[in-house]
Amino acid sequence: MSSTSESVGAPNGAANSAGDDHSAGDDQSYQQQHRASSTFESREAYLEHELTIMQPKRWRANLPGRDYRFEPEDSIAAMAATIGKVVMVGAIATTFATSLGLQESFILENVRYELIIAAFFIVVFSGFILPTANLAGTHGPLIPIIPIVVAAGGHPMAFGLLIGALGLILAISKGGSLLANLTSKGVCGGLLLYLGFVGTASQVKKLYAWAESIEMAHIAFVVIFCTIILYALLEHWRKRWLAVPLSCLLGGTLAFAMGAPFEFQTAPGLPNMNPMYWWGEDSGWMLGLPTIESFMVVLPFAILAVAMWSPDFLGHQVFQKINYPPRTERVHMSIDDTMTSASFRQTVGSLLGGANFTSSWGTYIVPAAIAKRPIPAGALLTALFCVIAALWGYPMDLAIWEPVLCVALVVGVFIPLLEAGMEMTREGKTTQSAAIVVFSSVLVNPAFGWSLTMLLDNLGLIGCKDRSAKLTKMNRWIVPSIMFVILTSVMAMVGLLPGIPALISGLN
Repeated sequence: MSSTSESVGAPNGAANSAGDDHSAGDDQSYQQQHRASSTFESREAYLEHELTIMQPKRWRANLPGRDYRFEPEDSIAAMAATIGKVVMVGAIATTFATSLGLQESFILENVRYELIIAAFFIVVFSGFILPTANLAGTHGPLIPIIPIVVAAGGHPMAFGLLIGALGLILAISKGGSLLANLTSKGVCGGLLLYLGFVGTASQVKKLYAWAESIEMAHIAFVVIFCTIILYALLEHWRKRWLAVPLSCLLGGTLAFAMGAPFEFQTAPGLPNMNPMYWWGEDSGWMLGLPTIESFMVVLPFAILAVAMWSPDFLGHQVFQKINYPPRTERVHMSIDDTMTSASFRQTVGSLLGGANFTSSWGTYIVPAAIAKRPIPAGALLTALFCVIAALWGYPMDLAIWEPVLCVALVVGVFIPLLEAGMEMTREGKTTQSAAIVVFSSVLVNPAFGWSLTMLLDNLGLIGCKDRSAKLTKMNRWIVPSIMFVILTSVMAMVGLLPGIPALISGLN
């Protein structure tokens, strides 16, 4: 776990010879140590130097120009993040609308509303006062759970408020960073491999299903094949950070040129900004305000949602550790700060009437880390792009078009997940833990796989025995056992263990 919040005074390290003359580090400010990119031998050397001289400040203003700069690479990460945001919030809103019987107009308006809400919190937290907090994105693994929550009588506001409250408790107690520290490379690598493979396969399957629905199945093959060639070339040219925009451009252009139907339908506009509209009995969600019973119904689901944050956040932090140069820990994503910002964003968003359930923003942090960029500058651009997409409307149509959407998620998130997982399981006995976490994730889900394998790994039954021997009794089995028992119990209560009926009546 990075010690970002405590390491502002740590020695500054240069990533290459071009930055060695700045070893004085904290004796000089970021502005004093900054040098023009033209003075470096390569673009990569300049970007790595920028990472080594940044001095992020927690709960104080971090200003563009004074504490960080905007670079072209930031716009690429922001573009990928905006596409991902439209897609993921749209998926949650659609699932709720289908389960509650709401009209399709609810989906579009709530997605626009959520984009504006997200932009505000991005600016406040990741852009200014918590520069090592990753953007508060969307909790994708919760999507298949939503119909269960609705069927049990759960209320979206109660669900969101409990997630925010539990997340804040975990952040204040630094429980997120503790669980991250107890997760070995093998467990984390296996988790990334599972998520990367399942995600890639699902998007390829989704693209083929779309192509077959328009009776042009060959389009999917051509788009995927050309995307693979483009990604390989970008890897060869060391320009992988351009993968998302170029792949989206390639996929969309090829599909349209081959006759795939597409038209802009979402006109410019502004969503209803009145929370009373969204929580009215005859408007918005058409549910009114939640009752005490509503909170009791969603409590186990909220516990599960927050418990799934740690492996999610840990997987995202890994990308910075792999792509950033040594001695840049102070600009690494802080798991506890990210939980703090996500909790605040979830609480306020739910009160306002948004459909989003938040987590670490993967479609932002992955391309940003690959491009060797810190969080703040790209965060502000992401906020700007989200507002533009919400107000303009037309970019939303393009972002959710399958040839654009599927390749964006594959090259921007899932392939990098696979690469990071393989990188983490190259050495030692990490493959044992990786195999078990994949096996157990297939059995139930990634949260179950992570908690079970972390327990087995820390006990020394699998993985590196030397690592287990160095752990304290608390870290070796007490904390992992508690985590596994809590997660498994909650999954049993809500009916997520295969073949076992829900312990809470009425959920299955």
